[in-house]
Amino acid sequence: MNPPLRASPPSFSSQEFRAALGMFGTGVTIVTARSAEGQLVGLTANSFNSVSLAPPLVLWSLARAAASMAIFSAGSHYAINILAADQKPLAERFALKGADRWNGVGWDMGAGGAPLLHGAAATFECFNRSRYEEGDHVIFVGEVERCAHRAGATPLLFHGGRYFTELPL
Repeated sequence: MNPPLRASPPSFSSQEFRAALGMFGTGVTIVTARSAEGQLVGLTANSFNSVSLAPPLVLWSLARAAASMAIFSAGSHYAINILAADQKPLAERFALKGADRWNGVGWDMGAGGAPLLHGAAATFECFNRSRYEEGDHVIFVGEVERCAHRAGATPLLFHGGRYFTELPL
């Protein structure tokens, strides 16, 4: 018997799928970049993952309909800022549509002009290596040129639609 050539239609609703995905606890990041004209962009994302150690690669994904898609697609660099527990307000601010995300936010310029947020638990300065269109998102693979971390930082976590901090077992 030959295996099927394509997946069967889903047996669940979009809401059920989203709820099931929410059971996977993740860290919280803000992905940042600067356009060729100098405009700062940033958004909260929990779709971050390591890909390879050699070369050092990471990935994240962005909705095709995102207002910042053109800037992230065209730019040569972006930064992934892993948030610390005390940065929950930043995560919420950068998740809002139409908000003034950058007012009062401390940052330094990283590789290729991508903003590095003050107080982040870790930062990854990435060359925009490749993109893959899948479903309603684009998967960005970044080649890490520089990274840093704050030893002992307590991470900001996201699970089931809520923010958490780590609790030792």
